[in-house]
Amino acid sequence: MSTPARQAINVGTPPAGPYSHVVSAGGLIYLAGVVAEDGNRQVIGKGDVAAQTREVLDRLRTRLEAAGSSIGQVVCVTVYLKSASDFAAMNAAYRTYWPKDPPTRTTVIADLVLPDALIEIAMIAVPNGAERTVIQPSDWQPSPNPYSYGIRTGDTLFMSGLISRRGRDNSFVSGDVPEQTRVVLDSAGELLAAAGLTHANVVSARVFLPDGATFQQMNGEYRKYFSSNPPVRATVTAGLAGPQALVEMTFIASSSAREVIEPDANRNPNLSTAIVAGQRVYLSGILGNRPDNAGDAAAQTTETLMRIRRALEAAGSSPAEVVDSLVYLPDLAAYSAMNDAYRAFFKEGFPARATVASGLFAPDGLVEIMMTAVRP
Repeated sequence: MSTPARQAINVGTPPAGPYSHVVSAGGLIYLAGVVAEDGNRQVIGKGDVAAQTREVLDRLRTRLEAAGSSIGQVVCVTVYLKSASDFAAMNAAYRTYWPKDPPTRTTVIADLVLPDALIEIAMIAVPNGAERTVIQPSDWQPSPNPYSYGIRTGDTLFMSGLISRRGRDNSFVSGDVPEQTRVVLDSAGELLAAAGLTHANVVSARVFLPDGATFQQMNGEYRKYFSSNPPVRATVTAGLAGPQALVEMTFIASSSAREVIEPDANRNPNLSTAIVAGQRVYLSGILGNRPDNAGDAAAQTTETLMRIRRALEAAGSSPAEVVDSLVYLPDLAAYSAMNDAYRAFFKEGFPARATVASGLFAPDGLVEIMMTAVRP
């Protein structure tokens, strides 16, 4: 298999942090999280989420075009909203960009690096002319919000964030976290089946819990669906757009052969450290907290990145092949220290990145990083 050409692209003013605006590799185009900021790191449209949404999407559209893609070729979107009360106004502005066949989308509530920013959006797209097929079970109703439940391109299926809602009639299923987890994973199974896949094809998962105390309850049900070689995963505490929802999950699946990579002896029953599928390497959210670096965000970031390097090398890849990164910080005061360690690790040719505030499930953890890479 030939090496996927990896190209980092910056458009206009260079990024203020150690990330690239766009990274293209292996048939996918990864766009870093964008907020509505000007060249002086001042937010445009203060207090107006609709204005900020339009500014962000216009900027992303420009970057897509520079990378040989377009807004209609977006396959996956993650929206980080500062306040759930802005969900409707964001949606009203957002839906005008995709009058037909919108991308998959996951929306969570999180604090953002710039205090006046109300929204951050990250994307994955395909080049103009590439396959982009909407996937939906035949007996499901269209989503009431502007997203498609699934989009397939090549061997990869991107899925929207799923909450405890039945696709057949869009009815919400109330219940405790185990029951809502079952509804989410059963719905995921129906969506996977519509693409000719099963839970065994899932390579990557992100789980969001408003209440960290429900972590083990969610895990108990989750393991029943992924009893062996589970997907890579990052699980954080974050608010959800719907007040009734107690859990949200989003998945990526692949029809390619799936290889689990475990560089260390201790295996986590809830996740795999890394999974190789096709040209891509998917890594779980990795922490670097140890007894000797408690309270030191820079040291924890350095340790996290060393662990990521080991996982990448075990998977036949390297830091130079990382295309996308997601950084979770429980305290945004650690942003600068994390950035310094992160910049030293990559040096140049940075991956695309989104950085948001969310709670971690390691009590003394100050940073968690999830990455995607390519390999020869």
